Amino acid sequence: MMTLALVLLLTCFTCSSALHTSRAASKKLKYLLEPPVFAEVVGRRGDNVTLPCILRTRPSHYKVKWTKLEPEALGPENIIMMSNAHAFKPYGPLGPRASLRRAHTMDASLQLSRVQLEDDGVYRCELVNGIEDESVTITLRIEGVVFPYQSKDGRYKLSFLEARAVCAEQDAALATFNQLYQAWTEGLDWCNAGWLRDGTVHYPIIHPRPVCGGELRPGIRSYGAKDKERDRFDAFCFTSQTPGSVFYVSGSFSIEQAERACERHGADLALVGHLYAAWRFQSFDQCDGGWLKDGSVRYPIRNPRRRCGGVSEPGVRSVGFPDGSAHLYGAYCYR
Repeated sequence: MMTLALVLLLTCFTCSSALHTSRAASKKLKYLLEPPVFAEVVGRRGDNVTLPCILRTRPSHYKVKWTKLEPEALGPENIIMMSNAHAFKPYGPLGPRASLRRAHTMDASLQLSRVQLEDDGVYRCELVNGIEDESVTITLRIEGVVFPYQSKDGRYKLSFLEARAVCAEQDAALATFNQLYQAWTEGLDWCNAGWLRDGTVHYPIIHPRPVCGGELRPGIRSYGAKDKERDRFDAFCFTSQTPGSVFYVSGSFSIEQAERACERHGADLALVGHLYAAWRFQSFDQCDGGWLKDGSVRYPIRNPRRRCGGVSEPGVRSVGFPDGSAHLYGAYCYR
C-alpha cells in the first residue's frame, strides 16, 4: 500500500506538471508578460515582497484581479484585490497588507508587507477583459525551517486541530507539502508521521530502514488525507526568522527556576520555533541542554562534534520532556 501511495504521488505530480506545461504552451498571452519576470519570489517572515505582474499591452477597458490559490481542502481562492487603471480595492485577510507597486503604467505587481508564515503559496494575477481574460501565477516561498513536533504525552497523540494549535503555540504553522519536501532535500529524515496544513499525513525518509516503512527508496512517505478529528499523529511545523533573539543561560535549573532566570534577563523562556529559527538564521550553536517554554529540553548544533550528541548532521537535538522538577538543565531565553 505504501509503495502504491508513493507511486501515485509521483505519477500525479508528473501528470499535473505535464498538463500545466501543455496548457501554457497552447495559449500565448496577448496582454500579460509570461513568464512574469520571476516565477518564484522568496522572502522571510516580516519582509516586504513584490509579486511581479507586467502588462505587455493594455486593452481599453480592463481590471486586474489578484488572488491567493488555496488547496481544495482549505476552501475557495482568496481574493486579495481588484484594480483598474485608476484605483484598487482590497479584500479578505491579505487586503490590508496589499498594495499595487505601479512603478509604471504597465505595472500590476502586487506588494505584500510584513509577510507572515501563512502567506506562503501560489498567487494569480488575472487580467479581466471580457472574453479575453488571461492570467499568470507566481509562487511566494517563505524561507524557513520545518521541525517535527510530538506531544509531551507521547507519539501520535495529536488530532489535526491539536497539531495546528501546538504549532501556533511554538511560533510556527503546520507545514505545507512543498515545505516538507524542501526540508527533505535539505536533510530532514524523520520516522514518525505528522500532519500537514492540508490535512494529509506524511513523513520524510533519507535513509530507508525496516522500522520506517521498509526498504523503499528515499522520499516522502504518504498516508494521504486522514480523519481530522479521529486520527492521531505528530505534527510537522514550519517557522521563519523572528524579530527577537535567543540566548542561553547556564545553570542547573528546574523549569520554574529556568523561567525566573530568563525573567532576570528581561526575557521569557523560548518557544521551540524560536530555537529552530535561531539555529537556522543566526547559526546558533550551543552544546548544552536547556529548558523551553513547552517543558521540553533541547539544544542547537550547527557544527556537529562527538561530545555534542554524536550525530554527524547539524540540527536541534531533543532530550524530550524531562521531569520539570529536575535540576539538570540551563535555560534558552527569548528577548
